[in-house]
Amino acid sequence: MITGQLRNDIDRLWETFWTGGISNPLTVIEQITYLLFIKRMDDIQIRKENMANRLGTAIEEPIFTPEEKPLRWSSFKQEEPQVMLDRFRKPLSKELDYTVFDKMKTMGNADSAFREFMKGATFMIDKARLLDKAVQMLDEIDQADQDTKGDLYEYLLSKIATAGQNGQFRTPRHIIRMMVDMVQPTPDDTICDPSAGTMGFLVACIEYLREHHKDEFFKPEFKAHFNGRMFTGLEFDPSMIRIGAMNLMLHGLESPNLHLEDSLSEQAGGIRDAYSLILANPPFKGSLDKEAVDSSIISVVDSKKTELLFLGLMLRMLKIGGRCAVIVPDGVLFGSSNAHQQIRKEIIERHQLQGVVSMPGGVFKPYAGVSTAILFFTKTNSGGTDQVWFYDMKADGFSLDDKRSPLGDRHEENNIPDIVEKWRSWQVLVGSSTVGPKGVNSGQSGARTSQCFLVPVQEIRDNDYDLSINRYKQVEYNAVDYAPPAEVIAHIEKLDEKRNALLAQLKGLLLNSEIFEG
Repeated sequence: MITGQLRNDIDRLWETFWTGGISNPLTVIEQITYLLFIKRMDDIQIRKENMANRLGTAIEEPIFTPEEKPLRWSSFKQEEPQVMLDRFRKPLSKELDYTVFDKMKTMGNADSAFREFMKGATFMIDKARLLDKAVQMLDEIDQADQDTKGDLYEYLLSKIATAGQNGQFRTPRHIIRMMVDMVQPTPDDTICDPSAGTMGFLVACIEYLREHHKDEFFKPEFKAHFNGRMFTGLEFDPSMIRIGAMNLMLHGLESPNLHLEDSLSEQAGGIRDAYSLILANPPFKGSLDKEAVDSSIISVVDSKKTELLFLGLMLRMLKIGGRCAVIVPDGVLFGSSNAHQQIRKEIIERHQLQGVVSMPGGVFKPYAGVSTAILFFTKTNSGGTDQVWFYDMKADGFSLDDKRSPLGDRHEENNIPDIVEKWRSWQVLVGSSTVGPKGVNSGQSGARTSQCFLVPVQEIRDNDYDLSINRYKQVEYNAVDYAPPAEVIAHIEKLDEKRNALLAQLKGLLLNSEIFEG
């Protein structure tokens, strides 16, 4: 994670943007992201040049021509601040009638989504000192280190103070990683986030694959899949999708498959049975106009609420056998409206609901204190829900106040390792058909008084498909024995007698002393 001097430098850079007149957090992140990407372009060119020199061959697919040298990071970073700013704002010459920023916007194939999204990109830095300071600070970061680069970007994204508008909340990175660790992406998966934002879920899947399937990256067929149709993100905010595209490319995904559209709309209605894995934290922003929502979603859940509509959308987008992990507000679990019960019944009866992780209300602070849960289900079109695994998360490793200060790694401070371990153990048991009829097996899922337990589907049916953990969790009360009232009163009377005796003794001492006379 970002610590020490580098973190302080980023904080100071952020403050410099603020005092320099660029105060919108999304705009600041966009501008820093552009600079990070421009630096990466030059880093890639340098690697290509070094490889060509070692092999004694021509540079393979160069990013910059020799004439474009002034547009390269390694060149303009050495210029005076005003000259550097001119490289971004004025064409080099009549022959090279474009800027550094123009060059960046032409990266990728001519018909790539990246170029399409970058059409609306604007370079907002108009002060030479601000640009120089940003370039010099970012120049110290080695973008070849995926961890440093990823942590830097996550730290920048954590500064989005506008999160929470329109029901959008930036999902904490450790919650994303927990969900990814639970669904365990495979090299064969096709992965989608229909409300992608900054692409945090897709990035976490990339990181998981690099950690657990690193040998696959040496196989041409997997590399083609990885850079082809493996990852898809949908987002309706142009600024967010540009940031997200940069995020994916900074994490090694050269050709992100992104769509700038409202995934609930009729225009996006063509995506069906396409993905084997969906991870998402869709917006909870209230109601939409039904006429603007794709009719195939309304047929599954007749509602205007986005948190319900997105569940219907995900069922439509998943392949048969495809699995989903999605964050929902608690109201989805117990809401009594026809639409709430309709979507819960749909998932439980026509598909396979596997798990519910209840999260404490402070997970999304300081942006919001809303209580949420994570649903895990698989699309089957033929049912299959037998027992549902519940976990009552009490702690996520951070304080549940606005400060969200890191805590320790003990279980009472962080339940996440236990959640992942118990979930995986249960998945193994389910796969081997060894789970007993009451769902208690090998001690991994215990009585209803513990944090983790299983609930038979018939019990959920009997409760109108209520999925709130408090409906099924049993509270264990410890018996306390109290003395009879007469005994308590007698004890009080003895205390009064003792108190009166001590008071009389003190009074006698004072009456015989000079202090009392004074």
